[in-house]
Amino acid sequence: MTGNEFVYTTYIKTTPERLWEALTDPGSTRRYWGVAFETDWRPGSAVTWHEEGATTSDPEQVVLAAEPGRCLSYTWHTFTPEWARVTGVDEETRVRLLREPRSKVTFDLEPVGEAVRLTVVHEGGEVLLGMSRHGWPHVLSGLKTLLETGAPLPTT
Repeated sequence: MTGNEFVYTTYIKTTPERLWEALTDPGSTRRYWGVAFETDWRPGSAVTWHEEGATTSDPEQVVLAAEPGRCLSYTWHTFTPEWARVTGVDEETRVRLLREPRSKVTFDLEPVGEAVRLTVVHEGGEVLLGMSRHGWPHVLSGLKTLLETGAPLPTT
């Protein structure tokens, strides 16, 4: 981990194909993350976020790389007042987030025996990464639990 990135690795007992589907299928992402993505997952395509009733879209929210079963990367979303309201982020924090450069997240998938090593790298500014260091472990634990048990992680 450096000052401008958060790196998290986990091992999930699944196949690269099932993990890819869980990362890209809106029905799956909604179950463990509470977010549904609207996109065709082709590099350069826009990514619209649907989260807690808020829709976030922006021309700079795009797919950077998409190699099914291997790698997925996209720019992180835009911090709209609607997003802040539904996620409980105060206006001061939202304004600080807007001052940071747009971040990106990359998911690398590597088969390891009967499991897949998933490494997530989130590159961004200080405020967002501070929030992400708390959020990513919960999201990725939910993903792992869903794939290994078929049930979402209980909400806290």
